[in-house]
Amino acid sequence: MDFEAYRGELVAYCYRMLGSFHEAEDLVQETMLRAWKARDRYDPARASVRTWLYRIATNVCLTALQGGARRPLPSGLVAESDDVHAPLTPALEIPWLQPFPDARVDAEARADLRLALIAAMQSLPARQRAVLVLREVLEFSAAEVAAQLETTVPAVNSSLQRARAALAEADAIDEIPEPDDPSVRATVDRYLEAFEAADVPGLVRLLTDQAVLEMPPVPLWYRGSARYGEFMARVFEMRGPGWLMTRLTANGQPALAAYAPQPGGGHRLHTLQVLTVTGGLVARNAVFADPAVFATFDLPTEIPRRRR
Repeated sequence: MDFEAYRGELVAYCYRMLGSFHEAEDLVQETMLRAWKARDRYDPARASVRTWLYRIATNVCLTALQGGARRPLPSGLVAESDDVHAPLTPALEIPWLQPFPDARVDAEARADLRLALIAAMQSLPARQRAVLVLREVLEFSAAEVAAQLETTVPAVNSSLQRARAALAEADAIDEIPEPDDPSVRATVDRYLEAFEAADVPGLVRLLTDQAVLEMPPVPLWYRGSARYGEFMARVFEMRGPGWLMTRLTANGQPALAAYAPQPGGGHRLHTLQVLTVTGGLVARNAVFADPAVFATFDLPTEIPRRRR
């Protein structure tokens, strides 16, 4: 049996469940190992190979989630800050939500990976999370999901209803344009140009009034274009002008790798920024400074000159 054909979509599934690309890859490897060991017991009359693999992957994920802390973003963990000069002390003991590197998985496996949606899903009980993804994203039938979770169809339908209500309350079900949408690309281009020019007023003009800026692993976040601008002024004051940025995508959203200027020349990787663009403006920026995230995206640590 060819299990490898399903690896990409299984990685995306496990990521939705755990919020960590590294853990998702490990759990898919465990899924493949269990499937290989049990291949002689597979009955094609009861389920397709894909359905059978998802049942194994679901059990693996639920086991991994037992007793584990959910992976949040700062906006889902602490109250917003009003001090743009607060110490930027990372909380490395918190298992933060990580972004998903689009380039590592085929496009057809990346549906509904928006960062805000994944963050909201982390607050759901694990089995509700599984029901939501299996039913809404992967479009398994209620009967198939009931078999995968060893429960009943009414229980599946009830879990799905509660999960939908929780996401609606968290404002996590709205659609956003794709990164290659012309209006999105134009906004990101203008944001990049303003950032590289250390043009704070230019950045603020590209933000919604209630734009959110958060920076895991630093447990701080800010709301509002004015406060966002004040914080960016602090960043440019600390690091200086002359930044460079490169474009990529994460979670099906536009993203930018920001490289800070170095005293001896060249530029060093500083952050990965995942943007949410709506109506031609940036509504949210999740700024990641974890070296493990940089490694996941295969980002060079230093660049000697401009790369676009």
